[in-house]
Amino acid sequence: FIPITEHKELQKLLVSCRKMATINIGFIGSGMMASAMMDALLEKGICKEASDIICSDMYAPSLEKARAKGIIGTKENARVCTTAKDAIILAVKPHIIPQVCKDIKEVSVSEGGKNEDALIISIAAGVSLDTLQDQLPSRRIVRVMPNTPCLVGEGAAGYSMGSLCTPKDRDLVETIFGSFGIASELSEVLLNAVTGLSGSGPAYVFQFIEALSDGGVRVGLPRAVATKLAAQTVKGAAEMVLKTNEHPGKLKDQVTSPGGTTIAGVDRLEQGRLRGTVIEAVVAATKRSMQLGGIPNDEIEYKYNL
Repeated sequence: FIPITEHKELQKLLVSCRKMATINIGFIGSGMMASAMMDALLEKGICKEASDIICSDMYAPSLEKARAKGIIGTKENARVCTTAKDAIILAVKPHIIPQVCKDIKEVSVSEGGKNEDALIISIAAGVSLDTLQDQLPSRRIVRVMPNTPCLVGEGAAGYSMGSLCTPKDRDLVETIFGSFGIASELSEVLLNAVTGLSGSGPAYVFQFIEALSDGGVRVGLPRAVATKLAAQTVKGAAEMVLKTNEHPGKLKDQVTSPGGTTIAGVDRLEQGRLRGTVIEAVVAATKRSMQLGGIPNDEIEYKYNL
């Protein structure tokens, strides 16, 4: 499966479609990630006008920030449910999901099912599709695992479609999350692996950048210069992987001359078990995600071999 966000022809088609129509979308929860998503939807023209977006939150500063951009802000989840026509994104903490689902269901009952066309998209960590579907049995639901780089338009998300979803829903998810990064469809159980890799991955990379910067300081560079060089080096290397589609090992070999400086550094990384430690970090985070999702330890060990 090739994500629409990585397929040039389909991406052009999406851009063409965006020119003809707008998406009307609601957010229940207006924190940092939701705010970044709203900004991207407006910047990329997915939503033509700020008023095409409505968000709810009990935290007044979050609503004020949204309203300053022309986005409709409210403290009432019910208003989001009755206003958003295409999608409602649940951007709240997992423990708040039951109350949010109750609010959505109450609106549906009071409106006689008239407002059930909007796709429900949950980005609440650890809340399964079954849990969501049990609480909203008649709704089309998608579960998405985004990551924090979406705050700067460079997100990496995995998503899983609920049993009632349509191909049109898939296109909508790709359009929304493709506006601030990439999105790939996976079976739901693999969203735990997404959590361990791209969900938690930014923290691993931040540690690596910090370590590179520390190394630069150790050999005499000023801290500010060392950090900037380290961050840009990681960014540039990542772009090379994405744009060339070459295996990272091949790109590494291209800058590793026999007897040179790079192989001396790579040799020390191997002695320190860099690769093995990173692999173990992804496995540990994936296992923890499974545990938080209620999967028994025996099943994690014997069924998933983790």
